[in-house]
Amino acid sequence: MLRFSCFILLLCASAISSATDRLKVGITLHPYYSYVANIVKDRADIVPLVDAGFNPHSYELQPADLTRLMTMDALVLNGIGHDEFAVKAVESMRPQLAGRKNPLTIIYANQDVPLLAAANSQQAWSPHTFVSINSAIRQIYTIAEKLGDLDNANAAFFKQNAVIYARKLRKLKHQYSKALLNTDLKGVKIASTHNAYGYFLQEFGIGIDTVIEPAHGVEPSASQLQGTIDRIKAANINIMFTELNMGNRYVTTIEKATGIKLYHFSHMTHGQYDAEMVFREMQLNLETLVKALSNPSAVVATSDTTAGAKE
Repeated sequence: MLRFSCFILLLCASAISSATDRLKVGITLHPYYSYVANIVKDRADIVPLVDAGFNPHSYELQPADLTRLMTMDALVLNGIGHDEFAVKAVESMRPQLAGRKNPLTIIYANQDVPLLAAANSQQAWSPHTFVSINSAIRQIYTIAEKLGDLDNANAAFFKQNAVIYARKLRKLKHQYSKALLNTDLKGVKIASTHNAYGYFLQEFGIGIDTVIEPAHGVEPSASQLQGTIDRIKAANINIMFTELNMGNRYVTTIEKATGIKLYHFSHMTHGQYDAEMVFREMQLNLETLVKALSNPSAVVATSDTTAGAKE
C-alpha cells in the first residue's frame, strides 16, 4: 500500500513538473496569437500581454499586463512600430526580468521580413507585415525556429506545424490569384487611407499611388485632404482601400468628391484572440481584392495590354 501511494505521488509530481515545463509564449497582437497557436498546438501556453479589445496604437499597459509579462518565457514582438507599448514595458521591467531564473526571450517576428518604408516618412518602417501572406509565412518560420530553440523536445513538432500552416496560407493565396490571371494589373491605381496594405498588395505587383493619412492614425488637415482629392482626380484613381471596423471621417468626403470605389480590408487587430483569425481575415482580404480588381472601372486604360498577376 505504501509503495502504491509513493507511485501515485511520483506520478503527480511528474505531471506537475511537466505542466510547469510548458513554454509560456507571450504575444502582443492578434496575428501573433494565430501564428503561435498553429505552431505550438497543445504543447505550450499562449499568454496575450493585454486583453482583447485594445487599440495597439494608443494602449498604455496596466499593472495586470506587467504581471503577465513576468510569467512569460518568450514574447513575440512586432518591434517596428505596432506594439511600442510592449517594447516600453520590456525596457521598464528590465531589472525585474533580469533577476528571474530564466531570462525572457524576445522573438522579433520581422527579423527576416524585407521591410517597406512607412508612408510619408523616411525615418521608419511600415509595421503592418502581418497583413501580407508572404510576410506572415516568414514570421511563422522565425517564431517556430526560436520557440524550438527554447524547447528542443518539441522543436521538430513546431517546425512541422509551421510548414503545414504556411502551406495552408500559400494554398489560399493561390486559389484567389487564379481569379486575377486575366486582369491587367499594370493599369490599376490605388489610394489607401494608410500604408498598412503595401506588403499585401505588392505580392500581386500592385503599388499604392496615394496614401491619405500623413502618419498612421493621423487624420489629414483640410488642405492635405483637398490635395488628396486633387491627386485622385488628376491620376484617375478609382479604388480606395480603408480599414474594416475603423471609422475615418474623411473617407466619406473623398468618396463623394471623387466618386472613388471604396473597399475595406481587415487589419487583423480587432476582436477576440483566435487561432483561425489570420486565415479567416486573409481570405476576406483576398475576396475583397478580387472583387475590387474585377470591377471594370478599376483598371485605367494603358497601351500595355500584358496580363497576369505578379507573384
